[in-house]
Amino acid sequence: MNILYIEHYAGSPEMGMEFRPYYLAREWVKQGHKVTMIAGDYSHLRKKNPTVDHDMQKETIDGIDYYWLKTGQYSGNGAKRAMTMLRFCRKLRKWKKWIVNEIKPDVVISSSTYPIDSIPASKIAKKANKAKHIHEVHDMWPSTLIEIGGMPKWNPFVVVMQYGENFAYKHADAVVSLLEYSKDYMISHGLKPEKFHCIPNGIVIEEWESPKELPSEHLELFRKLKDENKYVVGYFGGHALSNCLETLLDAAKKMNGVSEYSDVHIVLVGDGVTKEHLMKEAKDADLKNISFLPPIVKTAVPTLTENFDCVYIGAIDSPLYRFGVCMNKMFDGMMAGKPIIFAINAPPTLVERTGCGLIIKPEDPDAIVSAISQMRSMDNSAREQMGRKGKEEVLNGYTYEKLAEKFSELF
Repeated sequence: MNILYIEHYAGSPEMGMEFRPYYLAREWVKQGHKVTMIAGDYSHLRKKNPTVDHDMQKETIDGIDYYWLKTGQYSGNGAKRAMTMLRFCRKLRKWKKWIVNEIKPDVVISSSTYPIDSIPASKIAKKANKAKHIHEVHDMWPSTLIEIGGMPKWNPFVVVMQYGENFAYKHADAVVSLLEYSKDYMISHGLKPEKFHCIPNGIVIEEWESPKELPSEHLELFRKLKDENKYVVGYFGGHALSNCLETLLDAAKKMNGVSEYSDVHIVLVGDGVTKEHLMKEAKDADLKNISFLPPIVKTAVPTLTENFDCVYIGAIDSPLYRFGVCMNKMFDGMMAGKPIIFAINAPPTLVERTGCGLIIKPEDPDAIVSAISQMRSMDNSAREQMGRKGKEEVLNGYTYEKLAEKFSELF
């Protein structure tokens, strides 16, 4: 079967995020399908973007044929980024005939963060002997723009995104959502209930069987913390306002210099728009119990989490999380077998249902301090049992091999 996967920001292990399209596509290739990925040449999510000099430039990565469209660079979330989205969709329409004749898709998946790629994807599917069109939802656009970005509903960009979202729910043959509680919202925007399918993120077994080593800077810090017998609270991932790391920093301030918490050390690994500010604030407050490390390749996450005693996952208190939570770091933390401090206001997640962590209020540094204290006071067997519950759950149903099989049933 020929599968066409349209994802503006699709990445790979070498390029960086987004990883999900690559992981699913690789599994489908193993199943014997032919997978073609169409993506933009630039993404703010990738650590390395391809060098592209013409539209539909081809590159094969692990059996997946990537075709790149020149969409242009941007910074931030302003008008330039919006133009790259429109450019990507416009070029999909321009290349529609070529795509149908050369790729001959049996299934067309539209999966960009924004929903308007569903429009050209639907037209490509219809022209390709009525191939099946599956729309995949990562983020709830335009709700994200309104509820987190603060954009009014009548903003022209929001209006366009709303049109794209409604179009996708009404015209796609199936909708795959990463967010398990989004069904009712989608139905209210035109989706037939039987078209809804929740297929979340997961983990790649090979990455955990043969993990990459950490950089020397990271190894040196963890050796020091181990020698000092520290209890390490670890965070890995983006440093953005939505990750609520300011609250974690406030928790560090409350514990700094307090003898009861002298063995606690917080380590943040990653990069993002708030990292510089967080580091300056920690320095100004003379915090001795927090360290910042550069980002690592995803394949080194298993090695990184070995050095944590528990994992912190947090987010701002936003109504947007009513649709559910599907962060990669949640699955990685569970697979690591580490207990999780989960500070997100959301309906029950895997962390809560499996009992592999402590659920606390978001944006509450006192709650973080209390959770750390509670977790430290547990005996080793109780902590290990808590972590083991998460790992067993992930292995039972959230490997990309199993997720790809579930997805391919829709083909």
